[in-house]
Amino acid sequence: MSTLEQRLHDDLTAAIRSREEITAATLRMALTAVKNEAVSGTEARELSDQDVVGVLGREAKKRREAATAYDDAGRPELAERERAELAVLEGYLPAQLGDDELVVLVADAIAETGADSPKQMGLVMKVLTPRIAGRADGGRVAAAVKQALAG
Repeated sequence: MSTLEQRLHDDLTAAIRSREEITAATLRMALTAVKNEAVSGTEARELSDQDVVGVLGREAKKRREAATAYDDAGRPELAERERAELAVLEGYLPAQLGDDELVVLVADAIAETGADSPKQMGLVMKVLTPRIAGRADGGRVAAAVKQALAG
């Protein structure tokens, strides 16, 4: 078991004991997603901390999208629940990159690849994605690359 997964288990136990309903429910959901990832594929495998961060990142993205959908549907109480779950998950994710940091990383990747047109966006993303690794939303990264390549 990875150290992050063990931390999730320990924090779940503490949340249950202190009767923190949203935290406990969110951590149960996160651990279920981690377990599903571990047993997906042809055989079960041990997840690294990086794998667990990836799973938590996908779960956080689901919460962001659900909160937006609930807001659009006029259901603020459900949107607030999704945001509370997102806040719990963000406690386990690496700190998000600021706009300035993202611009610098994008510029470095463009300089490294020699890309000069939006057609080469895939090449830049291929270099950039491992460097960002869960510290920024993919859509945000793609928009920054697109903007930098467009002019």
